[in-house]
Formats: sequence, C-alpha cells, structure tokens
Amino acid sequence: MTPLFISVLLAAMCLECRAQKDNVLQAKGEETAAAGGTVTLHCLYNTSSTTAPSLFWYKQDGNNSPKFILSRVSGDDGNTADKFKERFSSTLDSSIRSVPLKIQKLQLSDSAVYYCALQPTVTGNTKTLYKNLWSKDNRILHNIH
Repeated sequence: MTPLFISVLLAAMCLECRAQKDNVLQAKGEETAAAGGTVTLHCLYNTSSTTAPSLFWYKQDGNNSPKFILSRVSGDDGNTADKFKERFSSTLDSSIRSVPLKIQKLQLSDSAVYYCALQPTVTGNTKTLYKNLWSKDNRILHNIH
C-alpha cells in the first residue's frame, strides 16, 4: 500500500515592519510527510522592537482566506484557535528567535500554505498561492507552485 503524503508550502509575512529590520524567515519552502506522522515547520524572526514580539501562524488552503492557527508572545504563552488545539503547537524561543509550528497526527486536510507572521494579519486575500493535484488513484498529493 502506498502511503499518503502531506505537503505544505511555507510562506513568510511581516506587516508593519520597520525598515526591513523586522522580518520572518522560513528557509525551507516545502515539507512532505506521511499521513499520521509529525512535521515541524520552522520560522525564524528578527525584530528591532524592545518589547516582546508577537508571532502568528496561519493556514491557507485552496482559494480560502488564511485562517488563524495560533499566536505566541513568550514560550508557550499565547492563543491557539480551538480547531487547532489538539494537533498544532508552538513554543517561542526568544534566545534563538524561533517559533516552529509542530503538526501531529497529520491528515490530508493539513496540505496547505502555512504563514509565519510577525504581526497579526488576516487580509482576506483569496488569491491562490498554489494548487494541489491528486494522482489518478487519489493516493499521492502533488503541489504545483
């Protein structure tokens, strides 16, 4: 039996950034993992702010608007949307300026574009960033960017 694969595309956002000193970086553009497994999406950030940064993760699938997953302001402190509480987690590590998103018990519905953001934003952008194509036997998910 061929395993099902989950693919995610990472995209970085930073709104209201101060002269490019504030930004996020998601170096690996795509992750692929087997259904039922675990994947960690990495996000590094820089900020010139003297206050604690607020980091956010969003999920966008198909032509839908981005959906808020969670926010972190320090360690595990922050907010996680009810829909994502069971399988999605993140810990902000200010010493290495990192806020990875861990997704457990992967499902095909997790195939999406994931945004790491330094400022809160759901813009209502409904433009497609990528398109999924299923193989003829509905077992393998392919991404076209």
